[in-house]
Amino acid sequence: MRISIAAIGRMKNGPERELVARYLDRANASGKPLALSGFDVTEINESRAGSAAARKAEEAKALRAALPEGITVMLDERGKAIDSETFAAQIRRWRDDGRPAIGFVIGGADGIEPDFARSADLAVSFSPMVWPHQLVRIMLAEQLYRTTTILSGHPYHRGD
Repeated sequence: MRISIAAIGRMKNGPERELVARYLDRANASGKPLALSGFDVTEINESRAGSAAARKAEEAKALRAALPEGITVMLDERGKAIDSETFAAQIRRWRDDGRPAIGFVIGGADGIEPDFARSADLAVSFSPMVWPHQLVRIMLAEQLYRTTTILSGHPYHRGD
């Protein structure tokens, strides 16, 4: 199963980009024996449309085009708060059901266009707080790596 991230906004070179790359490289290496691959990021420029609704619509169109065919997961502060083990178990179920890919969506500053958000298979919240896309990308990359360690029984994850 291919894992992809489509994100509005471009990360500059620096520690944030390096941290995302480090976690995704680890996820890719530890995911291969689990039939999880890809762990790639597609960066999409923020829309410059005049209104928030128009920006969200443009960004939704670009995000849809960047996603692989398969499951869509939105990162949204209004989404469902789940723990790491539940997150990993859901990815395992989709993989075991033969789903070809999961596309994770990180929206822009205005959020995600409502119809696009409703079309997701799952909306996940890392917190009811709003986080900058750079931090969300880091947290998602870490959780994807953590997922591979949970599924493989690696001691990285030390939940209760």
